Amino acid sequence: MKRLGIILMGLIVLLVSTNEGHAQHRKPVKPARVSRVKVVYKRPRTKVVAVRTLPHTRRVILHKGTKLYFANNRYYRYYNGRYIVVAPKIGVRLSFLPQGYVNVVFGNRNYYMFQGVYYEKDGDEYEVVYPELGTIIYELPEDYEKVEVDGLTYYESNNVLYEKIQVDGTRAYEVVGIIED
Repeated sequence: MKRLGIILMGLIVLLVSTNEGHAQHRKPVKPARVSRVKVVYKRPRTKVVAVRTLPHTRRVILHKGTKLYFANNRYYRYYNGRYIVVAPKIGVRLSFLPQGYVNVVFGNRNYYMFQGVYYEKDGDEYEVVYPELGTIIYELPEDYEKVEVDGLTYYESNNVLYEKIQVDGTRAYEVVGIIED
């Protein structure tokens, strides 16, 4: 009986030390506002998506003298005879949300996120905004890229930096910084 107790105690110690070895440790320093020159992209070139025409059902959005076109759940800008996929700038205001958006709540703020673009309701419109630091999402946008800042690896989408974390045993991503031009 004494021998069984010793074996069980040994197994418990082994299990506890194994679980501690796999616990995720947070990075002590997080970027908040990061200059673009400090960001190193793992893929130095991004693929530019362009089309010759857009459907007639497109919506035209004016922002600070620039025309954006919204069609096929994407934003486009007309350039040299083609429509190029772009991310909307902070401050762009819409009277609608893209189909398939996700509701993200952080603190007392309610965001609507679609493909890495965050919106906040303002009256009858939705404004493109940056999320607050600490905002947590559970799935990265499709167009994310791995980047390095000061030797640490993060994920970037639309100038928002994310760090992989664990929330109640589930993989999640926390907003840790914004890339400034």
